[in-house]
Amino acid sequence: MAEGERQTPSDSSEDAPPTTQNFIIPKKEIHTVPDMGKWKRSQAYADYIGFILTLNEGVKGKKLSFEYKVSEAIEKLVALLNTLDRWIDETPPVDQPSRFGNKAYRTWYAKLDQEAENLVATVVPTNLAAAVPEVAVYLKESVGNSTRIDYGTGHEAAFAAFLCCLCKIGVLRVDDQIAIVFKVFNRYLEVMRKLQKTYRMEPAGSQGVWGLDDFQFLPFIWGSSQLIDHPYLEPRHFVDEKAVNENHKDYMFLECILFITEMKTGPFAEHSNQLWNISAVPSWSKVNQGLIRMYKAECLEKFPVIQHFKFGSLLPIHPVMSSC
Repeated sequence: MAEGERQTPSDSSEDAPPTTQNFIIPKKEIHTVPDMGKWKRSQAYADYIGFILTLNEGVKGKKLSFEYKVSEAIEKLVALLNTLDRWIDETPPVDQPSRFGNKAYRTWYAKLDQEAENLVATVVPTNLAAAVPEVAVYLKESVGNSTRIDYGTGHEAAFAAFLCCLCKIGVLRVDDQIAIVFKVFNRYLEVMRKLQKTYRMEPAGSQGVWGLDDFQFLPFIWGSSQLIDHPYLEPRHFVDEKAVNENHKDYMFLECILFITEMKTGPFAEHSNQLWNISAVPSWSKVNQGLIRMYKAECLEKFPVIQHFKFGSLLPIHPVMSSC
């Protein structure tokens, strides 16, 4: 399948992949628990985790208000997300007996399903048009499940995979790193929160009080990296309402905490026990390292999450090729 195809490294900034690359529609490859070994040895896993860690390093110690370059591709991705946001406004929730999982979400999703390739084509230059159907699959996978009307870290991972693919085909470059997190991913989070609130989406595979968060994980990783070596904000401060209210606009981690406190009632230690425990960790760098380990164990190494991941030519299932 994808074995013989040339891979473009995710941090290649100048060279667009050759037009001879055979793009394919990504499909599921992890069907049983023993298949998880294939995933952990795959080029896709190596490239995905490498992408997450590169961005983690890129945003270290930087506020959301930090001055960074915004390329045309970044602007186009934000415009794409703005379109998804507008469609939520155009698709109000319907009256239904069930409180959760509003069926209007399916109408919203059907529109994305239909338009995904056209949306991606606005971001990808015409000389790379052949990549659009492959890349668009990850966008469609990143907004929740239309049958169950749920959303979780597997959908979030699909959006990171979507961005990783855009890096691999050269649409996003090395100097877009900060903007990928601060501008594109942050906008994606806003749209996902609006989806979750508007259509009362269920958390996919939530571990309840024992999970880190019902819906997201990556903004806690990148958000804790932002706070490394902060002059006065320490991990213990994120359970302090005043500290969160004063600083959430600058730090993704605190924005996540604010959203949790808006959505949940009762003592923080009860509804978000894992986060409460993390607030006792002495430094943000230790929080960051711990969250990366937890992300691998709780998301990337869990069959119920990874069984839905799709593999193509850009994120292939074949084992990591030894570098020459």
